[in-house]
Amino acid sequence: MKRQAYTAKEVMSSGPYSHAIDSGEYIYLSGQTAKNSLTLEKQNLTIQEQTEACFMNINRILNETGLTEANVVKANVFLTSMKHFEAMNEVYKTKFTAPYPARTCVAVVELPLGADIEIEVVAKR
Repeated sequence: MKRQAYTAKEVMSSGPYSHAIDSGEYIYLSGQTAKNSLTLEKQNLTIQEQTEACFMNINRILNETGLTEANVVKANVFLTSMKHFEAMNEVYKTKFTAPYPARTCVAVVELPLGADIEIEVVAKR
């Protein structure tokens, strides 16, 4: 299988990875943090602002693939603390409609670029 990669403008990669890989029926997006945005200038963001920024980056990448949030079938959310869970959910629930994508949410010790949240998604054509 030949991998087709997508790169979104205004989104940076913080390592050697593609923003998204097209596997045919499914598009796999790399995890996004607020700090992956090339246009976001504010440094000390609330968890709600960071969640919004994650989705802004995800939408930019989905746009490059010709898809939208409506195509998302699975999301993985990584938080540096479960104390952020409710505040993250307040933003998260506005990004999808029922039936919501399947989701995993876990707490991790640390995330790249000093982020408090990272979100990765899988979308289906």
